Amino acid sequence: MLGAVYAQDSFGITDYPPITEDQLVNPAPGDWPMYRRTYDGQGYSPLDQINKDNVAQLVPAWSYSTGVVEGHESPPVVVNGVMFVTTPEHHVFALNAATGQLYWKYTADITENTNPSHPTNRGVAVLGDKVFYAAHDATLVALDAKTGEEVWSTEVANVDEAYYMTLAPLVADGKVLIGVSGGEYGIRGFVAAYDAETGEEAWKTYTIPAPDEPGGDTWPAGAYVTGAGSTWSTGNYDPESKLVYWGVGNAGPWMGDQRPGDNLYTASTIALDVETGEIKGHFQYSHNESFDWDEVTAPILVDLPNKDGETVKGLVNPTRSGILWALERTSEGPINFIWGEKYVPGDVITDIDAETGRVSYDESKKPSTGTTKTYCPSVHGGRDWPSTAYSPDTGLLYIPANANMCTELTGAEVEYEAGQPFIGFDSLEFQVTDDAEYIGSVQAWDVATGEMKWEHKFPRSGNWGPILATGGGLIFSGGTNDRMFRAYDAENGDVLWEQKLNSGVIGTPSTFEVDGKQYVAVQAGYGVDAVFNNTVIAEHFGISSDVPQGGVVWVFEVKDGAVASAE
Repeated sequence: MLGAVYAQDSFGITDYPPITEDQLVNPAPGDWPMYRRTYDGQGYSPLDQINKDNVAQLVPAWSYSTGVVEGHESPPVVVNGVMFVTTPEHHVFALNAATGQLYWKYTADITENTNPSHPTNRGVAVLGDKVFYAAHDATLVALDAKTGEEVWSTEVANVDEAYYMTLAPLVADGKVLIGVSGGEYGIRGFVAAYDAETGEEAWKTYTIPAPDEPGGDTWPAGAYVTGAGSTWSTGNYDPESKLVYWGVGNAGPWMGDQRPGDNLYTASTIALDVETGEIKGHFQYSHNESFDWDEVTAPILVDLPNKDGETVKGLVNPTRSGILWALERTSEGPINFIWGEKYVPGDVITDIDAETGRVSYDESKKPSTGTTKTYCPSVHGGRDWPSTAYSPDTGLLYIPANANMCTELTGAEVEYEAGQPFIGFDSLEFQVTDDAEYIGSVQAWDVATGEMKWEHKFPRSGNWGPILATGGGLIFSGGTNDRMFRAYDAENGDVLWEQKLNSGVIGTPSTFEVDGKQYVAVQAGYGVDAVFNNTVIAEHFGISSDVPQGGVVWVFEVKDGAVASAE
């Protein structure tokens, strides 16, 4: 692949010290060098210059229009005073983080027959003097951070088999780790690692095991080849154990009676050895998954009490099934169950085994071939891809949740054909429950006790807003159909500030510091599943579903005497 680099500003990037691995393990407080800032995935920044006392004076410092519609989801990644941000339609921008001045813009030259189901991108990774970008046509690209020119590119998967990529890469141990999308097309999912300097493949691990591999006996003969198991969100990493935790998506086809067995490692978190790619442990949230609850987001790494009250290294993950899971991660790899609690209403999971965490289903709700079933939460779950955040200051996990949405699904036989949908249903409809008093919310959970501490509800909107937590006692998030970007009191959920932007905000917020000044950044740009869900919600409540599209990078600063605009 050879993409285009558009006119650089005449000043260029003249001062860009190479990023070391130590800087990724222990980022400077003012930097946001990866998808969730730190390897643990907590989405937390210690910066506290913007805080509960002055957040009401937060106003735009600068903005930059991307010139693109559809869903803008990536975080503004900021290192050395340079912001790197991606958009739909294969663009990477490098901007002066303090002024918004364009340094360079890269546009990937995408293979003609690429057909991503989700035309978005979730950001870049950085190491040394390179910026790493996953293009839609399943190509991994390394760009020169100063110029935007391609250094190398590597084909990760074959687009003719309907593979594509939308996630932010993860850099760890000198490697660039990447996952793939395409679970609705009968792919065989995998995570792969590439040498950061050369682009050469270091290892590749399939998420659907072959018959002679551990877990292979949980699939019918031959089904593993098209078993799906996408890995389309960025993993989290423990540098001490050198284990990477990655989420694995739904099985293919959707109807579990067409592939009897537990179907490892779909609907699971897997622990991968960063040096070899070997699967060292796993935890499956939904066996024989038949609901499209592809739990692809990686759990947050945080210490928490185990069943005996001892503090252990943990994993916390609110999954699409509507269950918030607390798990123990071990240095050897195995993942142990601690507890699971419903964080949104659901009628499928009837019990969770106290020892193993294995769920029991109400079989009358489970989709199957030739039947029509209605179940809650919907295929988009209690939480889809938008990221949670954890604050070590409050000990609370913050969840962008959606409740009172269900799916009616009619299963059907399907035969595999390369590049074609391999789902297996005749119809799929979203429904809002008749007694729904709200849909979206922001929830705060104490991970030590498994108790919800507060919830801020949105009566007539879903919530598709990833969350940022800061040392200033704040959390930031958008996600609603009113185009608001908000700051909440992290302790009690009170809205302390809000600003109406040009479009709905499904972007991932970040915060950074340049020359001693803290900024908060986010992309506005409504699109993809948020739009589809909003249409269903608007029809149910009899309200307008119109949310204008169009991408803008917004950066905010505190100014004394300023007042945010809610218009």
